[in-house]
Amino acid sequence: MAKRISVTVPSQADYEILIRNDFDDLARELEKFAIATKKLCIITDSNVGRLYAQQVVLQLKRHCREISVFTFTAGEASKNLETVQDIYRFLISHKLDRKDMLLALGGGVVGDLTGYAAATYLRGIDFVQIPTTLLSQVDSSIGGKTGVDFDQYKNMVGAFHMPRLVYMNLSVLKDLDKRQYACGMAEILKHGLIRSAGYYEWLIGHFAQINDRDMDIIEEMIYESCLVKKNIVERDPLEKGDRALLNFGHTIGHALEKYKNFTMLHGECVALGCIAAAFISWKRELLQAEEYYEIRDMFVPFCLPITIDHVNAREVLAFTKSDKKMEHGTIKFILLEEIGKAVIDNTVSEEEILAALQEIIYDGKEME
Repeated sequence: MAKRISVTVPSQADYEILIRNDFDDLARELEKFAIATKKLCIITDSNVGRLYAQQVVLQLKRHCREISVFTFTAGEASKNLETVQDIYRFLISHKLDRKDMLLALGGGVVGDLTGYAAATYLRGIDFVQIPTTLLSQVDSSIGGKTGVDFDQYKNMVGAFHMPRLVYMNLSVLKDLDKRQYACGMAEILKHGLIRSAGYYEWLIGHFAQINDRDMDIIEEMIYESCLVKKNIVERDPLEKGDRALLNFGHTIGHALEKYKNFTMLHGECVALGCIAAAFISWKRELLQAEEYYEIRDMFVPFCLPITIDHVNAREVLAFTKSDKKMEHGTIKFILLEEIGKAVIDNTVSEEEILAALQEIIYDGKEME
């Protein structure tokens, strides 16, 4: 198991996505960045750190000048400027300079925090993504989006800062709990829906092996999803155009996350957001009815929700208006022209969003 994908971003250093089944060649890959003269700092959270931090330290300590570990409390609640300030203090106390390097060991929260700290500490130092969740492996570790939440606004403060390397050890997915694993599948299904009908059908056809975590199938799946993300990011690294297609399901998804005060996981909310966006696409006669219902129902085999209860649709609508993707007071929405082809739309109305929310809000009736 050893795959390599190169990512080329204009005016940025190229970087590679490495798909592995262990940490055994991490040191060799990092030696390409002259780590013998560098201090390395692993940034991780309280869940991931106890599982993998020492494994990574043991792999690297003989190859670098010095290595340290900063651990923060796991969870979305830590994704804020206060945690970033704690990271700054730790880096200052360990005298890291601009030629040193940060390693983001964890899921999306860890990667986003570390990337933002790297982008802003001493006006920018190098960092490496070592994603340990399925969601972060196929999504947040690729493309250089970094940032933190601010008040009730998700990812409101951030910067584009490309990693020098993305190193995936797929064996860590064996330790990932079922709910977190399913969250990654929401982003993976999204990749098929927006970009490749063939890939989407392949995912549906292999759902049993995917749920059983057949490592050969997982490797192929992650590789294909990384290619989708890479191809979009290369064409639009700063989200001036088509990169916004990756936000399919996220406008309503982010609003549901905030409404539920992050008691639901990101991927669960994205799944619901994808269903809502597909519903609007159907009502606009972009999709056939049977296509919409297939999209909705295909989240079920991957252990993702297709309805939500105890939700006030108008309050969720209000949260969509605080989304950072608003442009000139208009919500930028991603719809499907067909399975495998997404489009950006700035004309989705409040009434359409409310109708889509009502579609996914469980009211005690049987699903069609």
